[in-house]
Amino acid sequence: MRVVAGVVPPALAALALAVLAGCAAGPVRIEPPKPEGAAAEGCAALNRVLPDELDGAARAETTPKSPYVAVWGEAEIALRCGVPRPAKMQPTDTVPEIEGVAWYADPARPTLFTAIDREAYIEVTISREHVPGNVLFDLAEPIKKAFPK
Repeated sequence: MRVVAGVVPPALAALALAVLAGCAAGPVRIEPPKPEGAAAEGCAALNRVLPDELDGAARAETTPKSPYVAVWGEAEIALRCGVPRPAKMQPTDTVPEIEGVAWYADPARPTLFTAIDREAYIEVTISREHVPGNVLFDLAEPIKKAFPK
C-alpha cells in the first residue's frame, strides 16, 4: 500500500456523493462492528474524542448504542470503528494521506472511506451534503489521538 502524504485527489474533494440515509426521526440505526482487543480499546477511546460537530453537522444518537459508531446530522456522516479490512483494497493501491491518516476510497462506493493505517480500520460514509476532504481532515486529529502510531 503506497501512501501519498498531503495529496488529496481532486475527485476525493469534488465527488457528488449519494445521500447516506433519509431524514432521521430519532436515533439513527446503524449496525456496530465487533472489534476485539486493542482495536476495541482504541475504538472506544476514539468515540470519546470525536467532535460534537463535523463539517457543520451536529453529532446525533445511534441505535443500538455502541462505543464503535458515531453519526453526525441526519445520518449525513457515519463512522464505524473496528470494521473488517476493505475487501477491494489491494497492496498496490495508492491512497491519500490527510493530516497523517491514510484513507482508502472504495472505488465501488464513492461515499465510503476507510482509515487503514491504524490498529483498527475506521470506516466513514459521507453524504453529498459534505465535502469528503473537510470531514476526513477534521477526523484526523481524533484518530491520531485514539490510535497513535
